[in-house]
Amino acid sequence: MATGDKFFCDSEGYYHYCGRADDMLKVAGMWVSPMEVENALLGHPYIAEAAVVGATDERGLSYSVAHVVLRGNAQGSEKLAAEICEHVKARLVSYKVPREVRFCAELPKTVTGKIQRFKLRGA
Repeated sequence: MATGDKFFCDSEGYYHYCGRADDMLKVAGMWVSPMEVENALLGHPYIAEAAVVGATDERGLSYSVAHVVLRGNAQGSEKLAAEICEHVKARLVSYKVPREVRFCAELPKTVTGKIQRFKLRGA
């Protein structure tokens, strides 16, 4: 049965959910789970919500973009974006760090609360 979900088995035989196959990103020739990056982003004290999607640069290379909603009165800035990237870099390997951080008032969601990633890809 094919569900479209991606898992990996660690060295101890435990399976870990990576997300949907159609949400996975290939960055620098390596697969990146948006969920893994989002979990790292959510560990930052100013981030309330996060969604990671792929984008393509002018050379046709893929990279990740983090869309974040800030907590309380926090204001988005280049300095905060750099701080957020450093936060992720301290937790994940370098190719998983988003190249770009975009600040949003809210993330687009369905009536059931699921993030509409296709809307972020076009943003």
